[in-house]
Amino acid sequence: MKRVEAYIKPFKISDVQEALLKVGVQGMTLTEVKGFGRQKGHTELYRGAEYHIDFIPKIKLEVAVADSMVDKVVRTIMDAARTGKIGDGKIMVVALEQAWRIRTGESGEDIL
Repeated sequence: MKRVEAYIKPFKISDVQEALLKVGVQGMTLTEVKGFGRQKGHTELYRGAEYHIDFIPKIKLEVAVADSMVDKVVRTIMDAARTGKIGDGKIMVVALEQAWRIRTGESGEDIL
């Protein structure tokens, strides 16, 4: 099993969610996060004053999937989240050693 973590632009979450549901992903977790990468923030204009925003708002999407689904899920997220502009985000894949469903005690890929 793997956990796919994606950091994407907030306005792309509906597109990503819809695309993941179409490929068979049954659940996901979203977290509102802030951070920066190579772009090191950006400058905004508010009421005539210029402000430097250090941390850019993003959505962290987490999906647990079977090993056989990883490539499909990563491609799906990339296609749905891509705008072609700087700051589209990152995707990371993390190995999951074990997982349990609390209600039934099931474990492993059975919980997916």
